[in-house]
This record gives sequence, structure tokens and C-alpha cells, in this order.
Amino acid sequence: MTAVRTDSRWLELIGFALVALLILAFLPLVLDIFRLNLVGKYLTYAFVAVGLVLCWGHTGILSLGQGLFFGLGGYCMAAFLKLEASSVANTKIQSTPGIPDFMDWNQITALPLIWVPFKSLPFALIAVVAVPALAAFILGTALFKRRVGGVYFAIITQALAAVMTILIVGQQGYTGGINGITDLRTLLGWDIRPDSAKYILYFVCCFLLLGTMFLARFVLASKLGRILVATRDKEDRVRFSGYDVANYKTFVFCLASAMAAVGGAMFTLQVGFMSPSFVGIVPSIEMVIFCAVGGRHSIVGAVAGTLLVNWGKTLFSEEFPQLWLFAMGGLFIAVVIAFPRGLAGVMTDQIIPRLGSWTGRPRGGQPSPAPAPAE
Repeated sequence: MTAVRTDSRWLELIGFALVALLILAFLPLVLDIFRLNLVGKYLTYAFVAVGLVLCWGHTGILSLGQGLFFGLGGYCMAAFLKLEASSVANTKIQSTPGIPDFMDWNQITALPLIWVPFKSLPFALIAVVAVPALAAFILGTALFKRRVGGVYFAIITQALAAVMTILIVGQQGYTGGINGITDLRTLLGWDIRPDSAKYILYFVCCFLLLGTMFLARFVLASKLGRILVATRDKEDRVRFSGYDVANYKTFVFCLASAMAAVGGAMFTLQVGFMSPSFVGIVPSIEMVIFCAVGGRHSIVGAVAGTLLVNWGKTLFSEEFPQLWLFAMGGLFIAVVIAFPRGLAGVMTDQIIPRLGSWTGRPRGGQPSPAPAPAE
């Protein structure tokens, strides 16, 4: 057992190192700025996938509404960027200069009070994490204290993502409506549109993602991580042992939501807009697919799955734009049936043991926790 654990630690460190080498060195060298910016967009989804490893893979909480928190983080960042782009000088042709263009189009004559604090970058950065985490705390407390879980929790989170999309579209004068918040130009006077800025934002996203991965690993390696796995497998036994299961579930759900929100903020910075199309049911389910394909028990696997699925999605949609959604659904079904532990499970259960037997030194892959029942 000690040898297996030692091997699993080395495998994990190697996986982290390979991810860092891939995104920090290899891809920037071989891709042009357009493709590299696409990879940066994919990496923002990896924040969500890493959070799902915590709350779904290791705690048994399947959330089908992570797009909600991704969008909240993105909208908080977009609010600051839009206000900076909506100076009086830039909007002097409007009937009401100094407010975002979509507000002027909807006959709003003064900046709404809820928008005023977003003139401050420190407030916006705090809001990127605090607003989604607070929403997750309210939702988690309301449901987990009443022992709502499993498929019921998944359906509720999915419904909330749909409700938020409808709310954003309906409040066009305050949110930009179906078009979202667009024409984002500068961050404290620094133009985020040139290629040089896109390179910088790409590397910022990479380092934040690596930090998020190490944070998730720290949580899973601690006593808290063991309690989360025990909660997933034998929740009643953990409760009878004196632990408040609802508090642990709420904490990990808030942490996963905050991770998703950071990804949303980086998406806004790199892509230059945020819209309700990234908040609703479809993107939320796609994010679950990213995690499932890579392996919901593996941090490195979740990142790899996100990159692989999005790369395939881009290539397939360029060649067959009418069929890529069917391909995405088929991929998810195939993975669930053939590889329930995703690519990471294939690596640790099949490839590494065979490589070890060929070299004459059997090696044990990381013994991933057993899948949660019926999630």
C-alpha cells in the first residue's frame, strides 16, 4: 500500500508538471495567437472542471448549474470593464453620456445603483468570487440542511441556471439582454484587445489555473478531503460520527462555485464579452461532460478532458457545424458506458500497469475512490 501511495503521488506530480509544460511552454510555441486565445478560452472552462472534481467526483454532489457561477463571475468582471469603456468621452454621442450603451438604448438615464460599486476594480475582483460563493452558500444551506441531494439537487441547479438566463435576457436595460455585455476595451487604461495583451492574459489564466489545481489538491490531501470522500460513500455513517455533513457539502459547493467564477472572469478578459449563452443549461451540461471525459476523480484528468473535448468540438464544428452537438452527446454516452472513470481511469487502470509489466516493475496507479452511487 505504501508503494502504491508513493507511486500515486509521483504520478500526480508528473501529471501536474506535464499540464504546466503543455500550457506554459509547448502550446505558446506551436500555436498562433488566434489558436492560443482559443486554448485560453478552453482553460477558463477547466476552472469549472476542477471544481466539479471536488464537489462531484469526491463529494458526490452533481451540479448541473455551474454555468450560473461561471456567468456570475464573468458578469462581475464585465461590469467593471464596461463602465471603464463607457466614459463620457467614449459615449458622448449617446443621449445620456457616461452609461453603458445598452442602458442608453433602453431609455435608462442614470447609472443604476447596483452598477455604481463596479467602478472600482478591487470591488469587482472581490465580487467575482464573493457573489457566486454567496449564491452557492444560500443554495447549499437551503438544500443540504434539508438533506436534498442526488438527482433532486442536480435538477434544482439546472433549473436555477435556466432561470438566471431568462432573468438576464429579460432585464436587457441592466444586463445587455441576449447580446450580453460587449465592446470591452481596457483594464485600468490597458488595452486588452491587441495580440500582446492576449498573450499576457493567456499566461495569467494559466498561472491562476495551476494555482486552482494545487488548491484543489491541497483540499483533497487534507483531512477535509477524506471527510468529503466518506460523505460521498457513506453519508449517514459520517453524520452518525458527529460531523455536520451539510456544512461540509456547503463548503465544497461554495469552493467549486468560486473556482468556476474565476474562470468566468478570465473568460471575459480573454474573449472580450460575456453573454447569457454561457450561463444556461447547455453550457452547464457541457462543463460536466468536460469533467466526465477527463475523469471526475482526477484534477489533471479534468483539465485534460476540458482541453481535449473543446479542441475536438472546435475542429468538428468547423467541418460539420450541424452535427457537433450530436457528437458531444455521443462522446458523453460512450465515456459513461466504456470508461466510467474517464481518461484518467484508463491511464491509471490500464496503461500504467501495462507499462509497468513491460518494464518488469509493476506500478500501481492512483487508487481513485469508488464512483458515487446513482449520481
